[in-house]
Amino acid sequence: MKKVILSVAVIIAMGFTSCKNETKKETETNTTEVSKEMAMTDLSFGVRGNCGLCKSTIEKAANNVDGVASANWDKDKKKIDVSFDSSKTDEMAIHNAIAESGYDTEKVAGSEKAYESLPDCCKYDHDMEMNHSGDVKADDHSDHDY
Repeated sequence: MKKVILSVAVIIAMGFTSCKNETKKETETNTTEVSKEMAMTDLSFGVRGNCGLCKSTIEKAANNVDGVASANWDKDKKKIDVSFDSSKTDEMAIHNAIAESGYDTEKVAGSEKAYESLPDCCKYDHDMEMNHSGDVKADDHSDHDY
């Protein structure tokens, strides 16, 4: 009888210890997730471009920056929305990456060498407005052969 009571006591003690460890692990995971969320920064800025191919190139340049989680360029608004981990990169690194691919941003002029190698449909007017509101529509390029 003593062995049965002792066995039951040991099993109960192990159960409480196991629950305590699971709670601790869950708390640590939640803290890590909150820390990651707090480091994310959302940013929007103007980028010149014309078409769907521009969109692909601009987004690829931004997404290749370490720490960028997402990038979406709007052709009509001439604006990119970027979400990034501010502990891994900063705004200027994203501007510079896009400029290196040949596109002007609000803060950095695009690389002329990269611009010259862009397809003809992507060669934008360097004086083009970078419109955040979207009220002014982009030039119609439907008559271009691309």
